[in-house]
Amino acid sequence: MLAKTKSRRKLLEGASLALFGAQAAGAQAPASWTPRKESVGGPIRSGHLLFLSGIGGWYPERRAKAGDIRQQTGDALDIMKQALVKAGSSMENVLKVQVALVDPENNWAPMDEVYNTFFSKSRPARSYFGATGFRRPGQLLQIDCIAYVD
Repeated sequence: MLAKTKSRRKLLEGASLALFGAQAAGAQAPASWTPRKESVGGPIRSGHLLFLSGIGGWYPERRAKAGDIRQQTGDALDIMKQALVKAGSSMENVLKVQVALVDPENNWAPMDEVYNTFFSKSRPARSYFGATGFRRPGQLLQIDCIAYVD
């Protein structure tokens, strides 16, 4: 077993040295890959992945007042859910979510409470960052996601 592991390691080392050596020697790089992208009524689809971005927590044309972070989180995730379903996916297929959040010290816990009602089974990977505000005064969060679609 040890000999097989060493031979695999040598093979990988040789392949990586050949690759890096060819690049260092000025060999021509392979043609660049360009993903096929298409709009599917909101999200962008590339292969089996859907990308949704810039889902705000408040749109004046939907609701006159901005509401609190709970209201905005629920609204943003409802919009995300509708867009995913329209594109042939679902909340169960969300792989990653990113949340931009105004005043995270005060808004994280109530946002997280509502968020968890939308992802009660297997939760996607999630990251967040604090924001000082958005284009629309009163908006408290913005959500992006990547989801899988057949």
